[in-house]
Amino acid sequence: MAKTKNTAHSTTAPGCKNAAQSPSAVGADSQALAVRFAKLAQERNAEDILVLDLRGVSPITNFFVIGTGTSSRQIAALADELQSLGKELDNKVWKSAGLGVGDWVVLDFVDVVVHLFNQDLRKHYDLELIWGEAPRIDWNG
Repeated sequence: MAKTKNTAHSTTAPGCKNAAQSPSAVGADSQALAVRFAKLAQERNAEDILVLDLRGVSPITNFFVIGTGTSSRQIAALADELQSLGKELDNKVWKSAGLGVGDWVVLDFVDVVVHLFNQDLRKHYDLELIWGEAPRIDWNG
């Protein structure tokens, strides 16, 4: 009988510090990261900031951080700062989209995905409604 090699794999991107942690540790770390991102967004005057807990709701990520910027310049600057903070915390962006446009920027840190919108696109896509079953985290407490 041929032996089979255990090929269990992580869904965490290479280079993320939580790749070898237990699921509960990853959840706690990703929530703390989401809260840090939300607080930075607040410090940089983003509006209507939400943190949605997608654990058990989505197989793709643990948390969404959603915020609204007042201008493309503000959204781009905040996206740059969030990427820098993630790098500082050993959680580099795995994928990003919209950085050159500034109307809707997505920063995918694997366990946390940040969405920065202008007001019109935030209303149009309404992620809060789409992910309505996801609990909201009280990050500002």
